[in-house]
Amino acid sequence: MTLLEVKNLRKSFRITDSLGRTSGQLVAVDNFSITLKQGETLGLVGESGCGKSTTGKLILKLLQPDAGQIFFNGDELTHLSPKQMRPYRRRMQMIFQDPFSSLNPRMTIGTILSEPLLIHRLAPPRQVRDRVIELLEKVGLTAEHEQRYPHEFSGGQRQRIGIARALAVEPQLIIADEPVSALDLSVQAQILNLLQGVQKEHDLSYLFIAHDLAVIEHVSDRIAVMYLGKIVELTSATELYKKPCHPYTEALLNAVPVPDPNHPRPTALAGEIPSPINPPSGCYFHPRCPYADDQCKQQEPQLLKISDEHQVACHHSEQVGRFLLQKV
Repeated sequence: MTLLEVKNLRKSFRITDSLGRTSGQLVAVDNFSITLKQGETLGLVGESGCGKSTTGKLILKLLQPDAGQIFFNGDELTHLSPKQMRPYRRRMQMIFQDPFSSLNPRMTIGTILSEPLLIHRLAPPRQVRDRVIELLEKVGLTAEHEQRYPHEFSGGQRQRIGIARALAVEPQLIIADEPVSALDLSVQAQILNLLQGVQKEHDLSYLFIAHDLAVIEHVSDRIAVMYLGKIVELTSATELYKKPCHPYTEALLNAVPVPDPNHPRPTALAGEIPSPINPPSGCYFHPRCPYADDQCKQQEPQLLKISDEHQVACHHSEQVGRFLLQKV
C-alpha cells in the first residue's frame, strides 16, 4: 500500500541584497517526485546543500511548496491550512538532524515527551507519566532520566529522546533528517539498530535523509540520489550499489571509505558544486562529469525508467560504471 506520494514538488527562496531588493532566486527543490509504501525505508542521499532537508520539511508542511502535490494515505495535503494539518501531524513525524538544538533546553525530558501526548489527547493526564516512562524505556533510557534537562545528556542520548518524541504519537511515517550524522560511529550503530527495531515493531515507513552512502545502504529498501534539488537516480539499494547508472552516484560510491590501505584511491570529482542560484545549462552535473559532451551542456536529461525499478536522469547512463572501483 502506498502511504506517501509526492508529485513534482518545487521550492525556491528569494535572494535579497543589502537593501532588501530581490537579487536572485535559489531553487532548493525542483520537480521532486517519490512514492513510499507502508513499512518501507526510502533513502534520500546527496551532498550538503542539495535540498534534502528542505524536501523533508516540505513533505511535513513545515515549509510551503511553490508547486507540486503531497498525498498521504490518498489524502492531498498540499493546500491544507495549519489547522487542517493538525490531524496529520500525529501520523507524520520528524527526527531532526541536530540532537542538541532540537530539544527545548528549558524543559525537562518528561515535559518534552508528555507535550505531544497532551496536545493530541492520546492519554489522560494521570496516565501521561506512565506513557513517558514507557517511551524512555523503549529507546534504551530509564525512568530516572525523566526529570533531567537536555544539557545533561550526551548526543546519542539526546537523539534517543528525539526518537521517543517522534514515537509518542504513534505515527505511520517518520522523516529522519540525518539522524546519526552528529554522532560517533559506535553511537551511530546503536541509533540505526534502534530505528530498525522500532520500524519492525510498529510497521513504520521512513524517509531516511543522509549524505553517507554506507549508512543509507544499511537501512534502505530503495535509494533516491539527489543533486542540486533534483533526483538523478532512483532504484533499489541492491541495484544502486551493484549497477549505478548516473555518474554522480558512481562518484558517491567511489568516495565510500574502504578499510584496506592497498585499495586504489578514487579520483576526486573535478570542480565545485555549482551555485543553485545560477545553475549550469543542460545537465546540472556536466561541469564535473567525466562523460559530459555537448548534448549534456545543452539539453537537460529527464528522469526516465531504464528498467521496472530503476530510474535515471543521464544521457550516457549505459556508459556509467567503468570508473567504479570494486569494493572489497
